[in-house]
Amino acid sequence: MDKKLLEILVCPKCKGKLEYDKKNNELICHNDALAYPIHDGIPVMLESDARRLQKAGKS
Repeated sequence: MDKKLLEILVCPKCKGKLEYDKKNNELICHNDALAYPIHDGIPVMLESDARRLQKAGKS
């Protein structure tokens, strides 16, 4: 993932900072507990395509 691109991308839902998850090839928004996929090097910044994450402390 290009560092310059990561610096300018934000979560489309909350406009918060994203974290690159190299293992899963996703961009993570911790505020909304969403993981946006990256396909062929291109981030898919659609909430409808994002994977929901378990928030810490929830079961």
